[in-house]
Amino acid sequence: MFRLLPILLSFLVALSACAPAPAPARLGPDGKPLPRMYRISSADEARIQYGILDSVNALRAAAHEAPVVLDPRLNAAAATHSRDMAVQNRPWHFGSDGSSPIDRVRRVGYGGHLVGELISETYETETETLAAWAEDPVTRKVLMSKDATEIGFAWFQENNGKIWWTMELGAPARFSDPS
Repeated sequence: MFRLLPILLSFLVALSACAPAPAPARLGPDGKPLPRMYRISSADEARIQYGILDSVNALRAAAHEAPVVLDPRLNAAAATHSRDMAVQNRPWHFGSDGSSPIDRVRRVGYGGHLVGELISETYETETETLAAWAEDPVTRKVLMSKDATEIGFAWFQENNGKIWWTMELGAPARFSDPS
C-alpha cells in the first residue's frame, strides 16, 4: 500500500498538469476585471422565485417570523418595476410614469396592502442580492416585517448581464365587520 502512494501522487500531479488552464479574467476598458456573467433563462423563473421564497422563509423562521407565500399579482408588479428601472437606468421606487409601489400593486389587481418594496441593480445572483438585503438593517426590516404574509419577486436582465431585481411584500386586506 505504501509503495503505491508515491506512484499515485506522481500520477495525480501529472494528471493535474493536463487540466486546462482557467480562462483569463475578461478586462474592461479601465483594465479592471469585468463582472462574471450570470445569465438567467426564461426556464429559470419558477426555480428562482421558489428558491427565493424558501430562502426568505428560512430567514424569517430564524427570526421567529411567520412564513410568506408567493403571490402572482405581486410577482407581476415586481416584474413590471424591474423592467421599468432598466428603461430608466436607475434603481428607485418610482416608475417612469410617476407611479409609486402602491400604484403598481393596485394596477395588477392586488387588493391587500403593500408592506414594502426592495430593489437592486446588480450583476449578482438572486441569492447574493437577498443576502445583501438581509444584511442591511433598513431592507432587513422589510424582509422580516410581522405584517408581511405574501411576496412577489421578479427581475429584468439586460443584454450586458445587469440584473434589476424587485421584491414586493404585502398582506391581504383586513376587512372589519360593520355590524
